[in-house]
Amino acid sequence: MRSLGLPVFGCLLFCCVPSAPAQDMPLSQVLIPGEDWQMLGEGYTFTEGPACDKDGNVYFTDIPASRIYKIDLDGKVTLFAENTAKTNGLMFGADGKLYGCRNGEKKIVAYTVDGKFETIAEGVTSNDIVVASNGNIWFSDPPNGQVWFVDAKREKRVVAKDLKPNGVTLTFDEGTLVVTDGENPFLWTFRVKKDGSLDSQERYYQPLQIPTGRKTPGSDGMAVDKDGRLYVATAAGIQMFDPTGRLGGAIAKPQPFKACSNVRFGGPKFEYLYATAGDKVYRRKTRTAGPPYFAKAK
Repeated sequence: MRSLGLPVFGCLLFCCVPSAPAQDMPLSQVLIPGEDWQMLGEGYTFTEGPACDKDGNVYFTDIPASRIYKIDLDGKVTLFAENTAKTNGLMFGADGKLYGCRNGEKKIVAYTVDGKFETIAEGVTSNDIVVASNGNIWFSDPPNGQVWFVDAKREKRVVAKDLKPNGVTLTFDEGTLVVTDGENPFLWTFRVKKDGSLDSQERYYQPLQIPTGRKTPGSDGMAVDKDGRLYVATAAGIQMFDPTGRLGGAIAKPQPFKACSNVRFGGPKFEYLYATAGDKVYRRKTRTAGPPYFAKAK
């Protein structure tokens, strides 16, 4: 697979000099004047793992409460599943199943529309997950500092080690895997090989902004849009990078003094950016769109 133009083979990918802010893809091309965050639900314990289905409905987890919720296109929140064993990261596959990190039972599972699930992999710790349009799966394993891969035969193997991984996503062309590292001011990128293995590990999307009084960016979940921009939830806000890895700006967090754990595009025409933020969940309309990998042609 190609790598969306990311120069993953050369030394240009990392430089000790901070990147200049992107001039060709600023936030003004994404944000709509007068549009702000809209709170959709509150009273949760800790929200995470937003995932979008083929129609634009967005699902998210309340990890400590062991529940998964669904947000329909109108913004209404309903309970999808409970007793989810502290499921964390979620992602829909092209098969219509909702894949999740059922970490309380050390499993990767696939939820069906009725909230039941089947086990995809077991005996693993996990945090975040991404599912390619061909069904390939990668997930982060923070306690063991590694990234796992699960193929179509449901065989698993470690494909990256010696990291401090958190969020994982693919670039829009699915040729590059991006991994957040909450302790460093950059994101890791890997070229995705045909067999699901990874190579050409590089520091990319840098420098991440770090708020005053912090030593680390607190990088967490990510989303990508149709134009190749990457959005990463951090302590300094939702930082947006263009396809060349240059910072284009940071969208203010929905709750200034609470963590924003993850982001995902969804809703009508996939034009809304959703954010899980502490005890609440939000969305805001944008000028762009970020359909799931399997729905790019829509």
